[in-house]
Amino acid sequence: MASQYAEELEFALSISKEMAAVSFDYFQKGVDVVTKDDGSPVTKADKEVEALIREALAKHFPHDSILGEEEGVSAGDSAPNGRKWIIDPIDGTYNFARGIKIWSTLLALEVQSQVVLGVVSAPAMDEHFHAAAGGGAFKNGKRIHVSRNDKIEQSLFNFGGPNRIEAKGLWPNLQEVVRCTERQRGFGDYLGFSLVFEGKAEAMLEVDVKPWDLAPMKIIVEEAGGCFIDLSGGSSIYTGSCLVTNGLLMEEFKRIFIK
Repeated sequence: MASQYAEELEFALSISKEMAAVSFDYFQKGVDVVTKDDGSPVTKADKEVEALIREALAKHFPHDSILGEEEGVSAGDSAPNGRKWIIDPIDGTYNFARGIKIWSTLLALEVQSQVVLGVVSAPAMDEHFHAAAGGGAFKNGKRIHVSRNDKIEQSLFNFGGPNRIEAKGLWPNLQEVVRCTERQRGFGDYLGFSLVFEGKAEAMLEVDVKPWDLAPMKIIVEEAGGCFIDLSGGSSIYTGSCLVTNGLLMEEFKRIFIK
């Protein structure tokens, strides 16, 4: 089924290729890391890639607002129109700076508070995911779907940083998951999500993150047939946490993490 956001998707895929090329070049050469005021790392690549996408967006969609990790919010050249592009130039900067291949560039479009388009480009892993509302989810151009496993005892559960999970007070919940699932893996950043997108894992938990970390993940998992919720029981990308599942097991995992 064709998406009503075909023009935006074509743009997003094109600019994501440029973003990936720039970031991958830096990755191969190596970069210096600077610590931001909030304690998170940033490199020259982060700043250059975000500048690249902002310049392209200003040219092609000048009325749209932009939310980016490095430069914050810009409102376009007119009154708000309900459209916002969300950028994470390098998701997984710790890995990126240390030569670990698990990092990606993230781009999403939100319209009237709903994420309608997302692209995840992981050039070092040669993996590229995208989805647009009503159009399905794809990896490297091929349609993907979440798993059809409905047995939690046979599921693979992914999670991000254990230190953040513990700080959130969810360590007992994680222990419960360990007891009732078949396998558990600390696949952080894009990889933990992508394994759910393509049916290789059943769930992914992430906490203490930003909307630019989650926006493309939400639309891609939904278009792949899965579910996205935050840990308040809603579906916002702005609460700093999420639980992504294949849908069939959402209630089981929800019971564990949302008491």
